[in-house]
Amino acid sequence: MHEGRDMLKMEGYNRPKTCEKCDGVMVFMGVGEYQCEDCGAVAYDDYGKVRLYIEGHRGATASQIEQGTGVKQRSIRNMLKEGRLEITPESKVFLHCAICKKEIRSGSMCPECEQNYHRRIEDEQRKMKNSMQGFGIGKEEQQGEKRFKFE
Repeated sequence: MHEGRDMLKMEGYNRPKTCEKCDGVMVFMGVGEYQCEDCGAVAYDDYGKVRLYIEGHRGATASQIEQGTGVKQRSIRNMLKEGRLEITPESKVFLHCAICKKEIRSGSMCPECEQNYHRRIEDEQRKMKNSMQGFGIGKEEQQGEKRFKFE
């Protein structure tokens, strides 16, 4: 279910579709890495480039990552907000929760606000389902009966 949404997000990460060496089709291998099905050449999307750079340069700033990879800082911030990357504990830079403004290292909400957000959604879905009672949902005694009779 989430796979489709993740693939849509990845489209913004400059996913390599054809091999630069032989024009073959690039196959997704995982974590931002792609391999040509013809010649075996490896290429990376923006996430893969950033991930590899961070592995070799722990604690790098967004500016340093942009200089080292060519990936725009806006894309790096989006990766942080999507929870694909996390700011290191020793960093003095933070993201802020979209609701309470608390400092966070990844995502768009702190754990408390995210939990409350999901509870609210579940409550709204439950209320919606309960409000549908009498419309053929949850009324076993109405099964097979006509609800409206026209004469």
